Amino acid sequence: MKTSRRQFFGLAAGGAALAAAPLQGATAQPVKTSARILILGAGAAGTALANQLSTRLDGAKITILDPRKQHWYQPGFTLIAAGLKPASYSVSGTADWLPSGVEWIEEGAAEIDPDGKKVVTESGKAIEYDFLFVATGLKLDYAAIEGMSLDLIGKDGIGSVYAGPDYAEKTWAEMNRFTDKGGLALFSRPATEMKCAGAPLKYTFLTEDYLTRKGTRSNSKIVYAAHNKALFGVPIVSEKVRMLYEERGIDTVYEHVMKKIDPVRKVATFTTPEGDKELGYDFTNVIPPMRAPDVILNSSLPWADKWVGQGWVEVDKHTLRHMRYPDVFAVGDIAGVPKGKTAASVKWQVPVAVDQLVAQIEGRESKESYNGYTSCPLITRIGSAMLVEFDYKDNLVPSFPGLIAPLEELWISWLMKEIALKPTYNAMLRGRA
Repeated sequence: MKTSRRQFFGLAAGGAALAAAPLQGATAQPVKTSARILILGAGAAGTALANQLSTRLDGAKITILDPRKQHWYQPGFTLIAAGLKPASYSVSGTADWLPSGVEWIEEGAAEIDPDGKKVVTESGKAIEYDFLFVATGLKLDYAAIEGMSLDLIGKDGIGSVYAGPDYAEKTWAEMNRFTDKGGLALFSRPATEMKCAGAPLKYTFLTEDYLTRKGTRSNSKIVYAAHNKALFGVPIVSEKVRMLYEERGIDTVYEHVMKKIDPVRKVATFTTPEGDKELGYDFTNVIPPMRAPDVILNSSLPWADKWVGQGWVEVDKHTLRHMRYPDVFAVGDIAGVPKGKTAASVKWQVPVAVDQLVAQIEGRESKESYNGYTSCPLITRIGSAMLVEFDYKDNLVPSFPGLIAPLEELWISWLMKEIALKPTYNAMLRGRA
């Protein structure tokens, strides 16, 4: 399917209009309340929550707790690591996005007491709440890989797209050097739940594309080590990626989970059903295990019988309300739901959680429900991508049926990632999308 430039820019304009359109319920009279609302985290989810809550409620005391002065546009990390954007592309100020009237405490949480409805900050300050929104994001657990640390990124063939904008830029420097000469490239992902599970796949595609463009592909071997028996959690997408990898000569091994890296020998050790196996590399993109921040993991909020040891908050997958604490919600990466660790998921989760709270204050039942919507612009080469959108049932749920085919490599899907996504993300932060 081909799309003209005129069609794309018409689509982008429509998308921008949609992003700027008022949310359902946002034009209604704000609900008067004196409720004390505490938000943990000022990332994509926390900031969007603060803006929507300040619009929907009149008189509420809204406090947001986060020590970070910088806001990171994380969907941009892959573009930075591909040499297409500078590190500054993903960096803005946390304060730039917060609405007036919301109190920002520049600290992290040290203890959460959902029975006492209280959070203690790192300095020992106790904050009582009536409603709590957990939007802390997750922890990149590099220490879980023996021999791995942040100071290795950007050296001796080691990259890591997820670590931050500066590290993404260092990853690009290593990938750029590697593709100049070629060699052995090794890619993998952890066995834990993770944010943007398509990123390891797309960075493999990007590296292969650069090798091809530079004429060093014939000197190279690319290996992708899948953590289980599939390449992606949605079967039809997994099969499509498998076919593309086979077409482009990318070797795949399955049920390999990285446990150790030796930067001197340039060897990674993987746990497999047959025992530990070593795979060499000249360049590798290390994706660490991901889990809840310690303050969440050590609280009573996580699931006890799901994702054991990872610490995702125990919420109803449709309402995002805690299963045992009705005054607690979790949104974004930290939410213990089967799908939804992407910025696109946050866009659909936040209005649901907000309306659930507003309905509770008003004494009504909310009809808003999250269906697991997750989106991944899966880059397959520079200038080409598949816009993959799916729900809890692994159904493909394209936003532009008839215009953007979800499993086709398209120029328009690439432009959605490179150009259209950030304005929509920014509108989401402002509470307008």
